Amino acid sequence: MADTTEEEDRKPQSDEAHSAFAPVDGAGTPSAPPEDEQPTSEFTIPQGLRIPPAPEDQESSAFKPPPSYDARQAAAFTPPEGIPLVRLTKEAPWQDRMRTMLRTPVADRPAPEATQKNDDETGPAVPRVLDLTLRIGELLLAGGEGAEDVEAAMFAVTRAYGLDRCEPNVTFTLLSISHQPSLVDDPVTASRTVRRRGTDYTRLAAVYQLVDDIGSEDIDVSLEEAYRGLAEIRRNRHPYPGWALTSAAGLLAGSAATLVGGGVVVFIAAALGAMLGDRLAWLCAGRGLPEFYQFIAAAMPPAAMGVAISLLDLPDVRASAVITGGLFALIPGRALVAGVQDGLTGYYITAAARLLEVGYLVVGIVIGVLTVLYLGVRLDAGLNPETTIHASSRPVIQILAAMALSLAFAVLLQQERSTVLLVTLNGGVAWVVYGAIASAGRLSPVAATAAAAGLVGLFGQLLSRYRFASALPYVTAAIGPLLPGSSTYFGLLDIAQNELNHGLAQLSKAAALALAIAIGVNLGGELARLFLKVPGAESPVGRRAAKRTRGF
Repeated sequence: MADTTEEEDRKPQSDEAHSAFAPVDGAGTPSAPPEDEQPTSEFTIPQGLRIPPAPEDQESSAFKPPPSYDARQAAAFTPPEGIPLVRLTKEAPWQDRMRTMLRTPVADRPAPEATQKNDDETGPAVPRVLDLTLRIGELLLAGGEGAEDVEAAMFAVTRAYGLDRCEPNVTFTLLSISHQPSLVDDPVTASRTVRRRGTDYTRLAAVYQLVDDIGSEDIDVSLEEAYRGLAEIRRNRHPYPGWALTSAAGLLAGSAATLVGGGVVVFIAAALGAMLGDRLAWLCAGRGLPEFYQFIAAAMPPAAMGVAISLLDLPDVRASAVITGGLFALIPGRALVAGVQDGLTGYYITAAARLLEVGYLVVGIVIGVLTVLYLGVRLDAGLNPETTIHASSRPVIQILAAMALSLAFAVLLQQERSTVLLVTLNGGVAWVVYGAIASAGRLSPVAATAAAAGLVGLFGQLLSRYRFASALPYVTAAIGPLLPGSSTYFGLLDIAQNELNHGLAQLSKAAALALAIAIGVNLGGELARLFLKVPGAESPVGRRAAKRTRGF
Protein backbone atom coordinates (compact mmCIF):
# COMPACT_ATOMS: atom_id res chain seq x y z
CA MET A 1 0.00 0.00 0.00
CA ALA A 2 2.83 2.39 0.79
CA ASP A 3 4.36 1.81 -2.61
CA THR A 4 1.03 2.44 -4.30
CA THR A 5 0.64 5.69 -2.41
CA GLU A 6 4.09 6.87 -3.43
CA GLU A 7 3.40 6.10 -7.10
CA GLU A 8 0.12 7.99 -6.97
CA ASP A 9 1.88 10.95 -5.36
CA ARG A 10 4.38 11.01 -8.27
CA LYS A 11 1.62 11.26 -10.86
CA PRO A 12 0.97 14.73 -12.25
CA GLN A 13 -2.01 16.44 -10.65
CA SER A 14 -4.96 17.63 -12.64
CA ASP A 15 -5.35 21.19 -13.83
CA GLU A 16 -7.89 21.88 -11.09
CA ALA A 17 -5.28 21.33 -8.44
CA HIS A 18 -3.04 24.15 -9.66
CA SER A 19 -5.36 26.51 -11.52
CA ALA A 20 -4.20 30.09 -11.95
CA PHE A 21 -7.77 31.48 -11.41
CA ALA A 22 -9.18 32.47 -8.05
CA PRO A 23 -12.24 30.54 -6.81
CA VAL A 24 -15.69 32.05 -7.24
CA ASP A 25 -17.66 33.88 -4.48
CA GLY A 26 -14.59 34.96 -2.59
CA ALA A 27 -13.50 31.49 -1.71
CA GLY A 28 -10.16 31.42 -0.01
CA THR A 29 -7.06 30.73 -2.00
CA PRO A 30 -5.38 27.46 -1.04
CA SER A 31 -1.86 27.74 0.21
CA ALA A 32 0.93 26.75 -2.22
CA PRO A 33 2.53 23.37 -1.61
CA PRO A 34 6.15 23.19 -0.57
CA GLU A 35 8.77 23.54 -3.29
CA ASP A 36 9.67 19.85 -3.27
CA GLU A 37 6.01 18.83 -3.62
CA GLN A 38 5.21 21.06 -6.62
CA PRO A 39 3.77 19.18 -9.64
CA THR A 40 6.13 18.38 -12.55
CA SER A 41 5.74 18.43 -16.36
CA GLU A 42 4.53 15.39 -18.27
CA PHE A 43 7.80 15.53 -20.29
CA THR A 44 10.03 15.33 -17.24
CA ILE A 45 12.42 12.36 -17.19
CA PRO A 46 11.13 9.80 -14.72
CA GLN A 47 13.18 9.08 -11.66
CA GLY A 48 15.42 6.05 -11.93
CA LEU A 49 15.98 6.39 -15.71
CA ARG A 50 19.69 6.71 -16.45
CA ILE A 51 20.76 8.63 -19.58
CA PRO A 52 24.47 8.85 -20.44
CA PRO A 53 25.67 12.45 -20.43
CA ALA A 54 26.52 14.00 -23.84
CA PRO A 55 30.23 14.68 -24.42
CA GLU A 56 31.15 18.29 -23.98
CA ASP A 57 32.62 20.34 -26.89
CA GLN A 58 32.67 17.40 -29.30
CA GLU A 59 31.09 17.48 -32.76
CA SER A 60 30.39 14.42 -34.86
CA SER A 61 29.67 13.97 -38.56
CA ALA A 62 27.22 11.63 -40.20
CA PHE A 63 29.94 10.66 -42.69
CA LYS A 64 32.54 9.79 -40.07
CA PRO A 65 33.52 6.08 -40.23
CA PRO A 66 33.31 3.92 -37.10
CA PRO A 67 36.36 3.84 -34.82
CA SER A 68 37.09 0.24 -35.81
CA TYR A 69 37.10 0.98 -39.57
CA ASP A 70 40.41 0.58 -41.39
CA ALA A 71 40.52 1.52 -45.06
CA ARG A 72 43.49 -0.75 -45.83
CA GLN A 73 41.85 -3.80 -44.28
CA ALA A 74 38.35 -3.18 -45.61
CA ALA A 75 37.15 -6.09 -47.72
CA ALA A 76 35.62 -5.59 -51.13
CA PHE A 77 31.87 -5.96 -51.25
CA THR A 78 29.03 -6.17 -53.73
CA PRO A 79 26.78 -3.07 -53.46
CA PRO A 80 22.97 -3.39 -53.42
CA GLU A 81 22.58 -2.32 -57.05
CA GLY A 82 24.22 -5.53 -58.16
CA ILE A 83 27.75 -4.62 -59.32
CA PRO A 84 29.72 -7.88 -59.18
CA LEU A 85 32.80 -8.30 -57.09
CA VAL A 86 36.02 -7.61 -58.98
CA ARG A 87 38.16 -10.73 -59.25
CA LEU A 88 41.64 -10.47 -60.72
CA THR A 89 44.19 -13.16 -61.36
CA LYS A 90 47.85 -12.46 -60.77
CA GLU A 91 48.77 -14.48 -63.86
CA ALA A 92 47.21 -11.81 -66.10
CA PRO A 93 49.46 -9.05 -67.51
CA TRP A 94 49.53 -5.97 -65.34
CA GLN A 95 48.09 -3.92 -68.23
CA ASP A 96 44.89 -6.00 -68.24
CA ARG A 97 44.58 -5.94 -64.46
CA MET A 98 45.04 -2.18 -64.24
CA ARG A 99 42.57 -1.53 -67.07
CA THR A 100 40.01 -3.60 -65.21
CA MET A 101 40.65 -1.59 -62.04
CA LEU A 102 40.29 1.71 -63.87
CA ARG A 103 36.89 0.65 -65.25
CA THR A 104 35.71 -0.25 -61.74
CA PRO A 105 34.14 2.33 -59.37
CA VAL A 106 36.35 3.43 -56.49
CA ALA A 107 34.10 1.85 -53.86
CA ASP A 108 34.25 -1.55 -55.57
CA ARG A 109 38.00 -1.78 -56.08
CA PRO A 110 39.81 -4.35 -53.94
CA ALA A 111 42.31 -3.01 -51.45
CA PRO A 112 45.83 -2.66 -52.89
CA GLU A 113 48.43 -5.26 -52.07
CA ALA A 114 51.70 -3.38 -51.87
CA THR A 115 54.38 -5.30 -53.76
CA GLN A 116 57.17 -2.92 -52.72
CA LYS A 117 58.15 -2.72 -49.05
CA ASN A 118 58.86 0.56 -47.28
CA ASP A 119 61.62 1.00 -44.77
CA ASP A 120 59.60 3.61 -42.95
CA GLU A 121 56.91 2.14 -40.70
CA THR A 122 54.63 5.11 -41.30
CA GLY A 123 54.06 4.06 -44.92
CA PRO A 124 55.19 5.37 -48.29
CA ALA A 125 55.99 9.03 -48.86
CA VAL A 126 52.84 10.03 -50.70
CA PRO A 127 54.24 13.14 -52.46
CA ARG A 128 57.26 11.21 -53.77
CA VAL A 129 55.14 8.31 -55.02
CA LEU A 130 52.82 10.72 -56.84
CA ASP A 131 55.80 12.58 -58.33
CA LEU A 132 57.37 9.32 -59.55
CA THR A 133 54.03 8.30 -61.05
CA LEU A 134 53.67 11.57 -62.93
CA ARG A 135 57.22 11.38 -64.31
CA ILE A 136 56.59 7.86 -65.62
CA GLY A 137 53.30 8.95 -67.17
CA GLU A 138 55.01 11.95 -68.78
CA LEU A 139 57.54 9.73 -70.60
CA LEU A 140 54.80 7.39 -71.81
CA LEU A 141 52.52 10.17 -73.06
CA ALA A 142 55.40 12.03 -74.73
CA GLY A 143 56.38 8.81 -76.49
CA GLY A 144 52.96 8.51 -78.16
CA GLU A 145 51.28 6.00 -75.82
CA GLY A 146 47.48 6.04 -75.61
CA ALA A 147 45.75 7.76 -72.70
CA GLU A 148 44.26 4.53 -71.34
CA ASP A 149 47.62 2.77 -71.25
CA VAL A 150 49.23 5.80 -69.56
CA GLU A 151 46.56 5.77 -66.85
CA ALA A 152 47.00 2.02 -66.39
CA ALA A 153 50.76 2.43 -65.89
CA MET A 154 50.26 5.28 -63.40
CA PHE A 155 47.67 3.26 -61.51
CA ALA A 156 50.03 0.25 -61.37
CA VAL A 157 52.80 2.33 -59.78
CA THR A 158 50.58 3.79 -57.05
CA ARG A 159 49.09 0.41 -56.13
CA ALA A 160 52.53 -1.20 -56.06
CA TYR A 161 53.56 1.25 -53.34
CA GLY A 162 50.34 0.71 -51.38
CA LEU A 163 48.38 3.88 -52.15
CA ASP A 164 44.62 3.37 -52.14
CA ARG A 165 41.93 5.65 -53.65
CA CYS A 166 44.12 7.03 -56.44
CA GLU A 167 42.58 8.52 -59.55
CA PRO A 168 44.90 9.32 -62.50
CA ASN A 169 43.71 11.65 -65.22
CA VAL A 170 45.41 12.07 -68.62
CA THR A 171 44.77 14.65 -71.30
CA PHE A 172 46.82 15.63 -74.33
CA THR A 173 49.30 17.86 -72.48
CA LEU A 174 48.39 17.50 -68.78
CA LEU A 175 48.75 14.65 -66.31
CA SER A 176 47.23 14.73 -62.84
CA ILE A 177 46.68 12.23 -60.05
CA SER A 178 44.66 12.50 -56.86
CA HIS A 179 45.09 10.42 -53.70
CA GLN A 180 42.67 10.44 -50.76
CA PRO A 181 44.23 8.89 -47.63
CA SER A 182 40.86 8.11 -46.01
CA LEU A 183 37.21 9.00 -46.25
CA VAL A 184 37.60 12.01 -43.95
CA ASP A 185 41.03 13.31 -45.00
CA ASP A 186 41.58 15.90 -47.69
CA PRO A 187 42.83 14.53 -51.03
CA VAL A 188 46.37 15.15 -52.24
CA THR A 189 46.57 16.17 -55.91
CA ALA A 190 49.62 16.61 -58.13
CA SER A 191 49.92 17.47 -61.82
CA ARG A 192 52.55 17.68 -64.53
CA THR A 193 52.58 19.25 -67.99
CA VAL A 194 54.04 17.51 -71.04
CA ARG A 195 56.09 20.18 -72.83
CA ARG A 196 58.01 18.18 -75.41
CA ARG A 197 57.19 15.09 -77.44
CA GLY A 198 59.53 12.72 -79.18
CA THR A 199 59.37 9.38 -80.93
CA ASP A 200 61.64 6.89 -79.19
CA TYR A 201 60.15 3.44 -78.73
CA THR A 202 63.34 2.18 -77.08
CA ARG A 203 62.75 4.61 -74.23
CA LEU A 204 59.07 3.62 -74.20
CA ALA A 205 60.00 -0.05 -73.79
CA ALA A 206 62.42 0.82 -70.96
CA VAL A 207 59.68 2.68 -69.09
CA TYR A 208 57.33 -0.29 -69.47
CA GLN A 209 60.05 -2.57 -68.09
CA LEU A 210 60.47 -0.27 -65.09
CA VAL A 211 56.72 -0.32 -64.41
CA ASP A 212 56.71 -4.10 -64.70
CA ASP A 213 59.59 -4.35 -62.19
CA ILE A 214 57.81 -2.03 -59.75
CA GLY A 215 54.63 -4.10 -59.91
CA SER A 216 56.44 -7.44 -59.58
CA GLU A 217 56.50 -9.24 -56.25
CA ASP A 218 59.82 -10.91 -57.04
CA ILE A 219 61.78 -7.67 -57.58
CA ASP A 220 62.33 -5.09 -54.85
CA VAL A 221 62.37 -1.57 -56.27
CA SER A 222 62.52 1.19 -53.68
CA LEU A 223 61.59 4.77 -54.46
CA GLU A 224 65.26 5.74 -54.71
CA GLU A 225 65.97 2.90 -57.13
CA ALA A 226 62.92 3.79 -59.21
CA TYR A 227 64.07 7.43 -59.45
CA ARG A 228 67.56 6.26 -60.39
CA GLY A 229 66.20 3.98 -63.11
CA LEU A 230 64.02 6.76 -64.47
CA ALA A 231 67.00 9.11 -64.64
CA GLU A 232 69.00 6.50 -66.57
CA ILE A 233 66.15 6.12 -69.05
CA ARG A 234 66.12 9.87 -69.64
CA ARG A 235 69.89 9.99 -70.15
CA ASN A 236 70.01 7.10 -72.61
CA ARG A 237 70.85 8.08 -76.15
CA HIS A 238 68.80 7.07 -79.17
CA PRO A 239 69.81 3.67 -80.56
CA TYR A 240 70.35 4.96 -84.12
CA PRO A 241 72.49 7.92 -85.25
CA GLY A 242 71.25 10.75 -87.44
CA TRP A 243 72.66 9.36 -90.68
CA ALA A 244 70.85 6.06 -90.05
CA LEU A 245 67.55 7.91 -89.64
CA THR A 246 68.05 9.82 -92.86
CA SER A 247 68.93 6.61 -94.70
CA ALA A 248 65.82 4.95 -93.22
CA ALA A 249 63.67 7.80 -94.54
CA GLY A 250 65.12 7.22 -98.01
CA LEU A 251 64.57 3.46 -97.81
CA LEU A 252 60.99 4.01 -96.67
CA ALA A 253 60.19 6.35 -99.57
CA GLY A 254 61.91 4.10 -102.13
CA SER A 255 60.11 1.01 -100.86
CA ALA A 256 56.76 2.82 -100.95
CA ALA A 257 57.43 3.96 -104.53
CA THR A 258 58.22 0.36 -105.50
CA LEU A 259 55.06 -0.76 -103.74
CA VAL A 260 52.88 1.30 -106.12
CA GLY A 261 54.62 0.20 -109.31
CA GLY A 262 57.96 2.02 -109.47
CA GLY A 263 61.23 0.64 -110.77
CA VAL A 264 64.89 1.16 -109.93
CA VAL A 265 65.03 4.76 -111.17
CA VAL A 266 61.86 5.59 -109.24
CA PHE A 267 63.32 3.95 -106.11
CA ILE A 268 66.48 6.07 -106.30
CA ALA A 269 64.60 9.30 -107.05
CA ALA A 270 62.10 8.77 -104.23
CA ALA A 271 64.90 7.91 -101.79
CA LEU A 272 66.89 11.03 -102.70
CA GLY A 273 63.83 13.27 -102.40
CA ALA A 274 62.90 11.84 -99.01
CA MET A 275 66.44 12.16 -97.64
CA LEU A 276 66.65 15.77 -98.84
CA GLY A 277 63.29 16.51 -97.24
CA ASP A 278 64.38 14.88 -94.00
CA ARG A 279 67.53 17.01 -93.79
CA LEU A 280 65.52 20.13 -94.62
CA ALA A 281 63.06 19.33 -91.83
CA TRP A 282 65.94 18.81 -89.38
CA LEU A 283 67.30 22.22 -90.39
CA CYS A 284 63.94 23.86 -89.70
CA ALA A 285 63.69 22.08 -86.36
CA GLY A 286 67.15 23.31 -85.38
CA ARG A 287 66.01 26.89 -86.07
CA GLY A 288 63.03 26.48 -83.75
CA LEU A 289 60.27 26.44 -86.40
CA PRO A 290 57.02 24.67 -85.41
CA GLU A 291 56.34 21.17 -86.66
CA PHE A 292 53.77 22.48 -89.14
CA TYR A 293 56.48 24.29 -91.14
CA GLN A 294 58.79 21.30 -90.82
CA PHE A 295 56.25 19.15 -92.65
CA ILE A 296 55.85 21.79 -95.35
CA ALA A 297 59.61 21.77 -95.91
CA ALA A 298 59.82 17.96 -95.86
CA ALA A 299 57.00 17.55 -98.42
CA MET A 300 58.49 19.84 -101.06
CA PRO A 301 61.67 17.92 -102.17
CA PRO A 302 59.88 14.60 -103.03
CA ALA A 303 57.25 16.51 -105.00
CA ALA A 304 59.97 18.53 -106.77
CA MET A 305 61.80 15.30 -107.63
CA GLY A 306 58.62 13.89 -109.18
CA VAL A 307 58.02 17.06 -111.20
CA ALA A 308 61.64 17.00 -112.45
CA ILE A 309 61.31 13.36 -113.59
CA SER A 310 58.06 14.23 -115.34
CA LEU A 311 59.73 17.13 -117.18
CA LEU A 312 62.57 14.85 -118.31
CA ASP A 313 59.96 12.50 -119.82
CA LEU A 314 61.96 9.34 -119.11
CA PRO A 315 60.44 6.15 -120.53
CA ASP A 316 58.84 3.68 -118.09
CA VAL A 317 59.41 6.05 -115.17
CA ARG A 318 56.33 7.03 -113.15
CA ALA A 319 56.67 10.43 -111.56
CA SER A 320 53.56 9.89 -109.46
CA ALA A 321 55.23 6.92 -107.74
CA VAL A 322 58.09 9.19 -106.64
CA ILE A 323 55.71 11.68 -105.02
CA THR A 324 53.64 8.88 -103.50
CA GLY A 325 56.75 7.38 -101.89
CA GLY A 326 57.59 10.73 -100.33
CA LEU A 327 54.07 11.01 -98.92
CA PHE A 328 54.33 7.56 -97.31
CA ALA A 329 57.26 8.83 -95.28
CA LEU A 330 55.33 11.89 -94.08
CA ILE A 331 51.79 10.72 -93.28
CA PRO A 332 51.46 10.78 -89.44
CA GLY A 333 50.12 7.26 -89.02
CA ARG A 334 51.32 6.95 -85.43
CA ALA A 335 49.39 10.01 -84.22
CA LEU A 336 46.32 8.96 -86.20
CA VAL A 337 46.18 5.49 -84.65
CA ALA A 338 46.69 6.91 -81.15
CA GLY A 339 43.96 9.54 -81.67
CA VAL A 340 41.35 7.06 -82.89
CA GLN A 341 42.28 4.62 -80.12
CA ASP A 342 41.73 7.30 -77.47
CA GLY A 343 38.35 8.13 -78.97
CA LEU A 344 37.24 4.49 -79.04
CA THR A 345 38.26 3.97 -75.40
CA GLY A 346 36.38 7.05 -74.14
CA TYR A 347 39.13 9.69 -73.86
CA TYR A 348 37.45 12.21 -76.12
CA ILE A 349 39.40 15.32 -75.15
CA THR A 350 42.75 13.65 -75.82
CA ALA A 351 41.40 12.07 -79.01
CA ALA A 352 40.17 15.42 -80.31
CA ALA A 353 43.55 17.03 -79.59
CA ARG A 354 45.47 14.22 -81.31
CA LEU A 355 43.24 14.29 -84.38
CA LEU A 356 43.56 18.08 -84.54
CA GLU A 357 47.33 17.61 -84.49
CA VAL A 358 47.03 15.12 -87.36
CA GLY A 359 44.91 17.63 -89.25
CA TYR A 360 47.52 20.36 -88.91
CA LEU A 361 50.30 18.05 -90.07
CA VAL A 362 48.27 16.85 -93.07
CA VAL A 363 47.52 20.46 -94.02
CA GLY A 364 51.26 21.15 -93.89
CA ILE A 365 51.91 18.22 -96.24
CA VAL A 366 49.15 19.44 -98.57
CA ILE A 367 50.59 22.95 -98.72
CA GLY A 368 54.10 21.69 -99.46
CA VAL A 369 53.01 19.27 -102.19
CA LEU A 370 50.46 21.62 -103.78
CA THR A 371 53.01 24.41 -104.02
CA VAL A 372 55.28 22.23 -106.11
CA LEU A 373 52.45 20.67 -108.11
CA TYR A 374 51.10 24.09 -109.09
CA LEU A 375 54.57 24.94 -110.36
CA GLY A 376 54.69 21.65 -112.29
CA VAL A 377 51.29 22.31 -113.89
CA ARG A 378 52.49 25.77 -114.99
CA LEU A 379 55.54 24.14 -116.57
CA ASP A 380 53.30 21.62 -118.41
CA ALA A 381 54.74 18.64 -116.57
CA GLY A 382 53.07 15.38 -117.56
CA LEU A 383 51.54 14.69 -114.15
CA ASN A 384 48.80 12.18 -114.79
CA PRO A 385 47.41 9.46 -112.51
CA GLU A 386 48.95 6.53 -114.37
CA THR A 387 49.01 4.09 -111.45
CA THR A 388 46.25 2.48 -109.46
CA ILE A 389 46.07 2.48 -105.72
CA HIS A 390 48.01 -0.42 -104.23
CA ALA A 391 48.42 -2.20 -107.56
CA SER A 392 49.61 -5.78 -107.02
CA SER A 393 50.91 -6.85 -110.42
CA ARG A 394 54.26 -7.92 -108.88
CA PRO A 395 53.34 -9.71 -105.65
CA VAL A 396 56.81 -10.99 -104.70
CA ILE A 397 58.54 -7.66 -105.26
CA GLN A 398 55.77 -5.81 -103.43
CA ILE A 399 55.89 -8.14 -100.43
CA LEU A 400 59.64 -7.51 -100.15
CA ALA A 401 59.03 -3.77 -100.57
CA ALA A 402 56.39 -3.84 -97.82
CA MET A 403 58.80 -5.59 -95.46
CA ALA A 404 61.57 -3.10 -96.29
CA LEU A 405 59.12 -0.25 -95.65
CA SER A 406 58.22 -1.65 -92.22
CA LEU A 407 61.92 -2.10 -91.43
CA ALA A 408 62.71 1.52 -92.31
CA PHE A 409 59.69 2.74 -90.36
CA ALA A 410 60.86 0.81 -87.28
CA VAL A 411 64.26 2.49 -87.47
CA LEU A 412 62.63 5.92 -87.76
CA LEU A 413 60.58 5.16 -84.65
CA GLN A 414 63.81 4.34 -82.71
CA GLN A 415 62.70 0.81 -81.86
CA GLU A 416 64.81 -1.75 -80.08
CA ARG A 417 66.85 -3.92 -82.39
CA SER A 418 65.21 -7.05 -80.98
CA THR A 419 61.77 -5.89 -82.20
CA VAL A 420 62.75 -4.80 -85.72
CA LEU A 421 62.63 -8.30 -87.23
CA LEU A 422 59.23 -9.08 -85.68
CA VAL A 423 57.62 -5.87 -86.89
CA THR A 424 59.14 -6.40 -90.36
CA LEU A 425 57.47 -9.80 -90.61
CA ASN A 426 54.22 -8.33 -89.28
CA GLY A 427 54.28 -5.70 -92.04
CA GLY A 428 54.81 -8.37 -94.69
CA VAL A 429 51.88 -10.39 -93.37
CA ALA A 430 49.69 -7.29 -93.41
CA TRP A 431 50.47 -6.66 -97.08
CA VAL A 432 49.80 -10.30 -98.00
CA VAL A 433 46.39 -10.14 -96.32
CA TYR A 434 45.59 -6.86 -98.04
CA GLY A 435 46.60 -8.20 -101.47
CA ALA A 436 44.62 -11.41 -100.97
CA ILE A 437 41.44 -9.51 -100.09
CA ALA A 438 41.70 -6.50 -102.41
CA SER A 439 43.24 -8.12 -105.50
CA ALA A 440 42.38 -11.80 -105.38
CA GLY A 441 39.06 -11.32 -103.61
CA ARG A 442 38.08 -8.19 -105.58
CA LEU A 443 36.74 -6.50 -102.45
CA SER A 444 36.82 -2.88 -101.39
CA PRO A 445 40.28 -1.45 -100.55
CA VAL A 446 38.81 0.04 -97.38
CA ALA A 447 37.56 -3.35 -96.15
CA ALA A 448 40.86 -5.00 -97.11
CA THR A 449 42.81 -2.30 -95.25
CA ALA A 450 40.67 -2.71 -92.13
CA ALA A 451 41.12 -6.50 -92.15
CA ALA A 452 44.89 -6.26 -92.60
CA ALA A 453 45.15 -3.61 -89.88
CA GLY A 454 43.07 -5.76 -87.54
CA LEU A 455 45.50 -8.63 -88.03
CA VAL A 456 48.39 -6.26 -87.32
CA GLY A 457 46.72 -5.15 -84.09
CA LEU A 458 46.05 -8.76 -83.06
CA PHE A 459 49.64 -9.86 -83.64
CA GLY A 460 50.97 -6.73 -81.96
CA GLN A 461 48.83 -7.36 -78.89
CA LEU A 462 49.98 -10.99 -78.76
CA LEU A 463 53.63 -9.96 -78.88
CA SER A 464 53.17 -7.23 -76.28
CA ARG A 465 51.41 -9.63 -73.89
CA TYR A 466 54.16 -12.19 -74.38
CA ARG A 467 56.85 -9.63 -73.51
CA PHE A 468 54.76 -7.56 -71.04
CA ALA A 469 55.55 -4.45 -73.08
CA SER A 470 53.76 -1.79 -75.07
CA ALA A 471 52.00 -2.82 -78.28
CA LEU A 472 53.08 0.30 -80.18
CA PRO A 473 56.52 -0.99 -81.30
CA TYR A 474 54.87 -4.05 -82.83
CA VAL A 475 52.00 -2.22 -84.51
CA THR A 476 52.94 1.26 -85.70
CA ALA A 477 55.68 0.30 -88.16
CA ALA A 478 53.71 -2.68 -89.47
CA ILE A 479 50.87 -0.47 -90.72
CA GLY A 480 53.28 1.53 -92.90
CA PRO A 481 52.49 -0.38 -96.14
CA LEU A 482 48.76 0.28 -95.63
CA LEU A 483 48.99 4.08 -95.38
CA PRO A 484 46.97 5.94 -98.04
CA GLY A 485 49.83 7.62 -99.90
CA SER A 486 48.45 7.07 -103.42
CA SER A 487 44.97 8.41 -102.64
CA THR A 488 46.48 11.47 -100.99
CA TYR A 489 48.72 12.22 -103.97
CA PHE A 490 46.00 11.78 -106.60
CA GLY A 491 43.62 13.95 -104.61
CA LEU A 492 46.20 16.74 -104.38
CA LEU A 493 47.03 16.40 -108.08
CA ASP A 494 43.38 16.74 -109.06
CA ILE A 495 43.06 19.85 -106.90
CA ALA A 496 46.15 21.32 -108.54
CA GLN A 497 44.55 20.66 -111.96
CA ASN A 498 41.27 22.35 -110.85
CA GLU A 499 39.41 19.03 -110.61
CA LEU A 500 38.00 19.83 -107.18
CA ASN A 501 35.20 17.26 -107.08
CA HIS A 502 37.42 14.36 -108.05
CA GLY A 503 40.20 15.60 -105.80
CA LEU A 504 37.96 15.84 -102.76
CA ALA A 505 36.64 12.35 -103.51
CA GLN A 506 40.20 11.00 -103.53
CA LEU A 507 41.04 12.79 -100.27
CA SER A 508 37.86 11.40 -98.72
CA LYS A 509 38.98 7.93 -99.77
CA ALA A 510 42.35 8.56 -98.18
CA ALA A 511 40.62 9.61 -94.94
CA ALA A 512 38.46 6.46 -95.04
CA LEU A 513 41.57 4.30 -95.47
CA ALA A 514 43.28 6.05 -92.56
CA LEU A 515 40.28 5.53 -90.29
CA ALA A 516 40.05 1.89 -91.39
CA ILE A 517 43.69 1.41 -90.35
CA ALA A 518 43.15 3.00 -86.94
CA ILE A 519 39.90 1.17 -86.19
CA GLY A 520 41.30 -2.15 -87.42
CA VAL A 521 44.37 -1.85 -85.18
CA ASN A 522 42.22 -1.06 -82.16
CA LEU A 523 39.74 -3.83 -82.92
CA GLY A 524 42.53 -6.39 -83.24
CA GLY A 525 43.86 -5.44 -79.81
CA GLU A 526 40.38 -5.61 -78.27
CA LEU A 527 39.79 -9.07 -79.73
CA ALA A 528 43.05 -10.25 -78.20
CA ARG A 529 41.94 -9.06 -74.76
CA LEU A 530 38.44 -10.44 -75.23
CA PHE A 531 39.14 -14.02 -76.27
CA LEU A 532 42.64 -14.85 -75.09
CA LYS A 533 42.78 -16.92 -71.93
CA VAL A 534 45.49 -16.26 -69.39
CA PRO A 535 47.12 -19.40 -67.90
CA GLY A 536 45.66 -20.11 -64.48
CA ALA A 537 42.50 -18.06 -65.03
CA GLU A 538 39.04 -19.56 -65.28
CA SER A 539 37.91 -17.24 -68.05
CA PRO A 540 39.44 -14.77 -70.49
CA VAL A 541 40.71 -11.66 -68.77
CA GLY A 542 39.13 -8.49 -70.11
CA ARG A 543 38.09 -5.15 -68.79
CA ARG A 544 34.89 -3.23 -68.29
CA ALA A 545 33.77 -1.09 -71.17
CA ALA A 546 33.98 2.68 -70.95
CA LYS A 547 30.67 3.96 -69.57
CA ARG A 548 31.00 7.64 -70.27
CA THR A 549 28.16 8.32 -72.68
CA ARG A 550 25.33 5.81 -72.25
CA GLY A 551 24.49 3.31 -69.56
CA PHE A 552 24.98 0.04 -71.44
